[in-house]
Amino acid sequence: MKTVLITGCSSGYGLQTALYFHAKGWNVIATMRRPQAGILPASDRMHVLALDVTQPESIAATVKAAGPIDLLVNNAGIGAIGALEATPLSTVRELFETNTFGVMAMMQAVIPQFRQRQAGAIVNVTSSTTLASFPLASAYTASKTAIDGLTGSVAHELAAFNIRIKLVEPGYGPGTRFTENGGDRMQGLIPAAYMPFAEPIFAAFATPGPVTTAQDVAEVVWEAAHDTSPRLHFAAGADAIALANARRA
Repeated sequence: MKTVLITGCSSGYGLQTALYFHAKGWNVIATMRRPQAGILPASDRMHVLALDVTQPESIAATVKAAGPIDLLVNNAGIGAIGALEATPLSTVRELFETNTFGVMAMMQAVIPQFRQRQAGAIVNVTSSTTLASFPLASAYTASKTAIDGLTGSVAHELAAFNIRIKLVEPGYGPGTRFTENGGDRMQGLIPAAYMPFAEPIFAAFATPGPVTTAQDVAEVVWEAAHDTSPRLHFAAGADAIALANARRA
């Protein structure tokens, strides 16, 4: 039986991915900063562990408790919407701590066991903001785009040890808790001078066209995890797929 460790499983994409892999018969290590009872099924194949990807000691303890794994899914992430002019560098650093350095740290924590076994896979979940430029998302986009470059480079290194690494790029998911989880972080990031520019953008997001569901992402993570071709990028969700196709065209 194979084992997957997934970060950021308290809601949204991570939660659905944990459920999906469990339904497929995998042993699931579902991690989150503050474990919640009742959101995942009681099962001897479902294990919930506390994990803060910004804390080295938390990473070390979780990886040790998880034991050998076959797949790491780096899904944990935080967001912020705002004008760059008004976004404090402390907020930018907060985004990078989770979205970028947290992913790097998790990779460093599991690559040694994969390398020793000459087997294993990593799926990094980023965003469709890496596929096209979105306004009022510059800091968030930067933190996710860094993982795009990181993954492409590391793919060459890990291929020598039979370790696969993939990128999953979800589109806009209004059913997720992106804005809710932004909380205080996003207060004051859009000054009054920017509101004439920002209001039409917010109106468009309030009535979106094709969007991405958590199920879309779970299915594409599964696909990417099993892909043995050189393919690196996997768009998830109708809107992300459209952006990826437009970019290729």
